[in-house]
Amino acid sequence: MSTYNLKDVEEMADGDQEFLMVVVQTFLEEIPPDVAAMNEAIANGNATLAYRYAHKMKPNLKLFGLKLMPQITIIEQWSKQGKNKEDVPQAGRIITTKVDKVCEELKEDFNL
Repeated sequence: MSTYNLKDVEEMADGDQEFLMVVVQTFLEEIPPDVAAMNEAIANGNATLAYRYAHKMKPNLKLFGLKLMPQITIIEQWSKQGKNKEDVPQAGRIITTKVDKVCEELKEDFNL
């Protein structure tokens, strides 16, 4: 079973397979470097930068049905209110693991 869900992407594409491929390829090109940059910011204690990357990825993570909003929220709260600092590294690891798995599955499923 997939760790992602393309229902929202397919709705948005409205049967346009070319558009669907562009959305998938864009996810594969943009999200892994953003995750890496977010993790680097977390490692360096840069809450503002970590927030920026987490927030930037949020729509794509939602669009692909990745249930990572609790982890994104932890990073956002750390940045905005200084809360949950001790939970941030684990949130970053959960996001990284899931995104890595989804990227593998997308490449396999779409022969990329």
